[in-house]
Amino acid sequence: MKSSQYFSSKMIFGLVVLLQMSERSVAEDWPNWMGPNRDNVWNIAKPPQSLPSGSLKAKWTAPVAGGYSGPAVVGNRIYVTDLVTKADAKVDNFGRKSFDGTERVLCFDANTGKAIWKHEYNVTYAISYPAGPRCTPVVDGGNVYTLGAEGDLFCLEAQTGKVVWSRKLKDDYKTNSALWGFAAHPLIDGDNLITLAGGEGSHTVCLNKKTGKEVWRFGTAPEQGYSPPSIITAGGVRQLILPNPTAINSVDPATGKLYWTLPYDASNGSVIMVPIQVGKYLFVAGYSDKNLLIELDATSPKAKEVWRNVAKKALSPVNVQPMAIGDVVYGMDQSGEMIAFKIDTGERLWETSKPIGRRPLGSGTAFLVRSGDLFYLFNELGELVVAKMNPQGYEEISREKIIEQTNNAFGREVVWCPPAFANGCIYVRNDEKLICVPLTK
Repeated sequence: MKSSQYFSSKMIFGLVVLLQMSERSVAEDWPNWMGPNRDNVWNIAKPPQSLPSGSLKAKWTAPVAGGYSGPAVVGNRIYVTDLVTKADAKVDNFGRKSFDGTERVLCFDANTGKAIWKHEYNVTYAISYPAGPRCTPVVDGGNVYTLGAEGDLFCLEAQTGKVVWSRKLKDDYKTNSALWGFAAHPLIDGDNLITLAGGEGSHTVCLNKKTGKEVWRFGTAPEQGYSPPSIITAGGVRQLILPNPTAINSVDPATGKLYWTLPYDASNGSVIMVPIQVGKYLFVAGYSDKNLLIELDATSPKAKEVWRNVAKKALSPVNVQPMAIGDVVYGMDQSGEMIAFKIDTGERLWETSKPIGRRPLGSGTAFLVRSGDLFYLFNELGELVVAKMNPQGYEEISREKIIEQTNNAFGREVVWCPPAFANGCIYVRNDEKLICVPLTK
């Protein structure tokens, strides 16, 4: 009898563990920009193969204000930032008209959309496209880190919203915001948080993530640029890659010591994408065919140029981070077309405007997320598109509109907010609401 009871207890315990594992395989977190590995890969066992026509509905809706930042999802919490202002913030121009408002960090229940807490602070905007914050929150070690459009950096307790520490990057480093604001998503690396700051000798700063105390600073540039810091492994070491409007730099992420640098000339200061590593190659590009292919040394942290600034080669990304599969890179070009090209030569394999419409739109935006052999594209029309892409071409499977365009760009209505994929759902916001749309049963 005792052994039978013991066996039953073990069976129950095992079933509980299996159920928890099964639930966890569906309930993958999306703790920062581009997901858990910052690679726009949705780790789900059975991704949806298509979208049910006309029946893709929001599970819940929560009110938010303006912003371009995406949501972060960890467990049953979702975090997003926004801007509340009485000024007209839906202005698509290149000016710096100044106005006051309140930036907020909001926490909701990811299952119900119920508000849990908020943190807010006053801010003065003087940037182009001033709808709100750009950077997706970063959730790590029980804290959530946020960077506002004017350089307000916060570490908050993820459960309560209580401030752990904060920095005003413009004041601390005697700099100004870039034309399009602070838009480079901070990076957590071990005990440190790495972010673009600006100013003399402090283009990039490394802070202790628990205290906010500076660990090191690196570099000077005419403007910050918008490319988030990223770490690769090459030449036998970890390298922190730091693009700015005049150079591509590689430094030791522990010390900020320079490994190598190559010149770069970004149009309008717009170096935006995270450089993509494929084997020995590193690719970076921006507006106006400012493309650069770098070859990384195999035995030491060194690099050399392969080719640069070649028209009709590779692509010029703006709002959307490209991604590589094998030796082929896929991404949205500034022309509004999806392009596939070979990393080593830059040869374009194909290009199409289909992710958004029948004709290309300048700076056309469709955020890319991959799961297995399927791509999930959230485009500026508020549509979710399921497609396949390979070196031979682009094949659309289905599309459904899930949210309205509430902002402007180049004279058209857009929604330029990257989504999060977690709990079998897509979480996405515009300038009025945050929604949760289930994609799996």
